Amino acid sequence: MIRDITIGQYYQTESVIHRMDPRFKIIATMVFIISIFIFTNPYIYIVASVFLGICIALSRVPFKFMVRGLKSVVMLILLTVIFNMFFIQGEPLFHIWKITISKEGVETAAYMAVRLIILIIGSSIMTLTTTPNQLTDGLESVMKPLKLFRVPVHEIAMMMSIALRFIPILMEETDKIIKAQTARGASFEDKNMIKRVKSLVPVLVPLFVSAFRRASDLAMAMEARCYRGGDGRTKMKPLKYHRVDFVGYVVIIIYFACIIFTGIYAHYLPFGEGL
Repeated sequence: MIRDITIGQYYQTESVIHRMDPRFKIIATMVFIISIFIFTNPYIYIVASVFLGICIALSRVPFKFMVRGLKSVVMLILLTVIFNMFFIQGEPLFHIWKITISKEGVETAAYMAVRLIILIIGSSIMTLTTTPNQLTDGLESVMKPLKLFRVPVHEIAMMMSIALRFIPILMEETDKIIKAQTARGASFEDKNMIKRVKSLVPVLVPLFVSAFRRASDLAMAMEARCYRGGDGRTKMKPLKYHRVDFVGYVVIIIYFACIIFTGIYAHYLPFGEGL
C-alpha cells in the first residue's frame, strides 16, 4: 500500500507533456479541476475522461502506474460515497433498518466518486511529468501577481515543492520501518481496530524522528549554500514558452469551451439533467 502512493513522484520518460512549460501544466490542471465541478451530468464526465485519456497517452506514463495511486485513497472515496448515499434526502429507493437510501443520494455518490477519481489522476499527470525544480519555478511564476499584496510567493512555492518531494521519501521510510518492526515480531494485520491503531505507535515515533532529522539536514544544507529567499535570485534555466505550450493553451481553451457547451445544452440529451 505504501508503495502505491504516486503523488509527488516524477516519472522519467520522453513525451510532449514532459517538455511542456510547468506554468502551462499548472494552469491546465487548475482549469481541468474547475471543469469537473462547474456542472453535474454524465456527459461532462465523459468529455473530461476522454480528454484525460488523451493526456495520459501523450504523457507516456503507464496507465497502470497512475491507477496504482488510487489504492491509497480508496478509503476516502468509499467514505465519500457512503456519506452521500446515506445522508442525502430525496426519492427513496430502498430502506435498510433505520437508513433510507435515496435516488438523489446514489446519483450524488456516483458523481462524487467519478469526480475524485478523475481529479486524482488528472493532478497526478502534472506531478508525474514535472520535476520538483520545474514545479517550484512554475508555481512561483503563476503566483507572481500576489507579490503586489506582499505575499511571500517564492517561499510558498518552495514549501509546496519540498512537501511534494518529501511525500515519496517519507512513504519509503514508512515502508522500511514497517518491515523492520515486522521482523521484530510486530503485527499490523490484526482485525481488532484498537490493537491495529496501537501497533502504529512504533511506526509513527521513528517516522517523526526521521522527518525532523531530514528537515534539519535540509535546513542546514540550504543555510550552508547561503539561501536567503527569492529576492534578487537568478535562475540557471529561466522558463520560456515554446510553440507546443501555445498549442496546449489553444487545446485547453477548446476543451473548456466544450465543457461549457456540454453543460449548457446537456438537458437536450438523455440523462442530461444532472442533479
